[in-house]
Amino acid sequence: MQRASGLLPAAIRFQMNFNVRNSMAFNPISEIGEFGLIERLSAIAAPSLDNTPGVVVGIGDDCAVYRTGGPAVQVATTDLLVEHVHFDLLTTPMHHLGSKAISVNVSDICAMNALPEYALISIAVPGKMPVEMVEQLYAGMAHAASRYGFAIAGGDTSSSPSGLVISVTMTGQTAESRLTFRKGARPGEMICVTGTLGGSAAGLKLLMRERDLMLETLRNNEPYSKEMMAELQEYSRAIRCHLLPEARLDLVQFFHERGIVPTSMIDISDGLAADLRHICERSGVGAHIEESRIPVLSEARAIADELQDDALSWALSGGEDYELLFTLPKEQYDVISSNREISVIGEILPEEEGLLLTDIFGMTIDIGESAGGFDHFVP
Repeated sequence: MQRASGLLPAAIRFQMNFNVRNSMAFNPISEIGEFGLIERLSAIAAPSLDNTPGVVVGIGDDCAVYRTGGPAVQVATTDLLVEHVHFDLLTTPMHHLGSKAISVNVSDICAMNALPEYALISIAVPGKMPVEMVEQLYAGMAHAASRYGFAIAGGDTSSSPSGLVISVTMTGQTAESRLTFRKGARPGEMICVTGTLGGSAAGLKLLMRERDLMLETLRNNEPYSKEMMAELQEYSRAIRCHLLPEARLDLVQFFHERGIVPTSMIDISDGLAADLRHICERSGVGAHIEESRIPVLSEARAIADELQDDALSWALSGGEDYELLFTLPKEQYDVISSNREISVIGEILPEEEGLLLTDIFGMTIDIGESAGGFDHFVP
């Protein structure tokens, strides 16, 4: 694609006049937030689906789903990682960043109870970035693709004037009978989660603190102490949760082997509370979870104590854990009980009950209003 050499003066004048005339009608995205923006864009895009009968699900789930005429359905997802928004190169090795860029997309595929097939990768890179750094980025991507068992099939490159931008588009497939959406949860069903939560937020908090300390020592022309490095090593699991999250492809394979089809599912990218709310809103239900059942990473609790913060809050709203949150009928408890990576944390309720949390003191509160999770456009 050729770069535009410039705009016609008349076009510039038109845009300036348009901006002046309509300036009072413009609303900043921060007023409606990320999900408000998605709703508006979905409404604009919706008519395009009318002439494409093969599309099963468009905007609004972890993946788009479409039929290609074979026995399986295809799923597709795309994700952006933007420097200074999603990562900081002072604390993120390029190999780790490449691996994470792949894992977050595989996680979306897993949330549909599907398996990944192909990826297309586009990057916008500052011209002064060393070639070796970009090679390390791709080495991390290639390593992750090999680990998850799919191919990197193509992509695009561009220059960037304001930092590194990574875009990954991924496809996968599953039998239509196995397909799982965010909608489908019903009152009385179990709420289940895989792995442990809060680790990514804890690792990020620690990395941000160490980054600030490192910058301060550099400003003061002091050496970065061995004690600081030793502390990072002590909390390596939490840091790994943030820098090298693992998509739960192993659990999807477990589901397929045992014939388990969750009634609803989502991956935990925005935080347990926000992503549970997504399931509730799409399914038209409420939910009740218990603090004592939420599997919070032990290192996250230790880091929270050290930083005088709250590990439960990190689990509920920290995000980027990339575990799976799903619902199942209680009759299927025996099928999952042997898997130590799955925790039952609550129960689906009728919609009018709201989104409830019972804390360790037995107090039940409605967390529906506070279940916002991460929003790109809200400060």
